[in-house]
Amino acid sequence: MRARLFWGWVLAATLLSFTSVAAQWTRTQALEAMMQPDAAARLAGVERLADIGLMIDAAAVLDRLADADPRVRIAAESSIWKIWSRSGDPQIDELFAQGSKQMQSSALDDALTTFNEVVRRKPEFAEGWNKRATIFFLLGQNDKSLQDCDEVFKRNPRHFGALSGAGQIHLQLGNPRRALEFFRHAVEVNPNLEGPVQMIPLLEQFLRNKERNTI
Repeated sequence: MRARLFWGWVLAATLLSFTSVAAQWTRTQALEAMMQPDAAARLAGVERLADIGLMIDAAAVLDRLADADPRVRIAAESSIWKIWSRSGDPQIDELFAQGSKQMQSSALDDALTTFNEVVRRKPEFAEGWNKRATIFFLLGQNDKSLQDCDEVFKRNPRHFGALSGAGQIHLQLGNPRRALEFFRHAVEVNPNLEGPVQMIPLLEQFLRNKERNTI
């Protein structure tokens, strides 16, 4: 028991040490840290990129979604969302934050107006399209939501959120085969998505049963 506590303290001290040092890292240093064999270094690198990472860094962080350490996987997903949510334009980022707050308060019409402006002013910003796709989904406008998901994929084909969302819409529309395709793709990018991971075997079984019944 004492040995276990000792190594727990050692691990905590190591993490604190990396965290304090990582706060000063450049993007290059954080990217290099994510490639280290030490999990604490990888975790610190991922968390640093959550604060300073650019869109071009997203691919490297996405790879950490399959990290051997669960802490790194969790941090990588959080970091990815933060990186994706930065457009590089302070005014667009302010609009994006406003629209996100409106979504959280269920002011969907206001949020739609805001994200209409985001995609109009910054059409290359994939996350603007993704947020508007989410609003259309919440408003029950599935066709428009899928159209916006397609716009996301043009700019960010590994957007596991939009892939999962498109799968959910196709499931609602009664297109299980298309839903399965999207869920599989989403899990290929992010194997930590509980909903799609649970749905894939259910849909596979459903489609096998359907094929048997049509023979």
